[in-house]
Amino acid sequence: MTRIPSDISPWRFSVAPMMDWTDRYCRAFHRTLSRRARLYTEMVTTGAVIHGPRDRLLGFADSEHPVAVQLGGSNPSDLAEAARIAEAYGYDEVNLNVGCPSDRVQDGRFGACLMREPAVVAACVGAMKAAVSVPVTVKCRIGVDDQDTEQALDALTHAVVAAGVDGLVVHARKAWLQGLSPKENRDVPPLDYPRVGRLKRSHPGLPIAINGGIATIADAAAHLAEVDGVMIGRAAYSDPALLLAVDPVLFGEPAPVADPFAALEAFEPVLAGFLQEGVRLHAVTRHMLGLFNGRPGARAYRRHLSTFGLQPEAGIATLREAADLVAQAERHMRAAEASAA
Repeated sequence: MTRIPSDISPWRFSVAPMMDWTDRYCRAFHRTLSRRARLYTEMVTTGAVIHGPRDRLLGFADSEHPVAVQLGGSNPSDLAEAARIAEAYGYDEVNLNVGCPSDRVQDGRFGACLMREPAVVAACVGAMKAAVSVPVTVKCRIGVDDQDTEQALDALTHAVVAAGVDGLVVHARKAWLQGLSPKENRDVPPLDYPRVGRLKRSHPGLPIAINGGIATIADAAAHLAEVDGVMIGRAAYSDPALLLAVDPVLFGEPAPVADPFAALEAFEPVLAGFLQEGVRLHAVTRHMLGLFNGRPGARAYRRHLSTFGLQPEAGIATLREAADLVAQAERHMRAAEASAA
């Protein structure tokens, strides 16, 4: 059995902040699958936090802890104000996005384009550190476009360490701001995990988590030999059942539930609360479509939720019906295997 260190980093495992995906409904479901995973909000801009509907943007349930807010911005005073607001809501961490390559964030001068401006990032981190008592972290890339990744990542790291940053999450792929779409940039250019390992060896006292292309909890455990933490994004979203392995494999603790069926049963009271608020079923279950991936009946489960979950009267019974399709398919498969034997 893998030895679990006694001084576990708060960033040992986390689910990445993902636009349009990691909303409060997604986070509530992921918390059902792991007590220990660190959860992140979608990126929210400083302007939205300061001037927008804060309760809708920042509201979350106590059960989501540990949970961090990710901010987008490049103005130190605005980021300090947004961080103060987020801390008042009870977040456990404030994270600055220095990794998103989309056109929208480039136009707003935040996200990955800030890799070219380490002094600006350091000023932002320093302002947030002065404003809040919770940890302030940065999520970045190893570089952008034609930057030398050795120089670019070192320059950013030295700058934010001097500003008092509490940790880095490094996506081990360059952001390509010109010539590639954000979707293409998910696979091109290649990942460079060794670069993150070298960064950790040169900054042994700085908590560093690795992100990008990690698809299994076994892979996450392997990365932990080099760095303090692992962040998984798309794999955790598209195949959420993998989160059931987080607590036992990475923390040496029992999973909160035994399997995906038990997860749905445990999630029912939470879902009932959302429905009582007037939330439509599909707004919640769209984050749960991949729960039975790879199992008999998974396609029927997804189809049922995608079709009937959109109906105005859809509720917990709709989710139970979808899960029953998987249970029926598995019973039929076992019966067929028994007959063949």
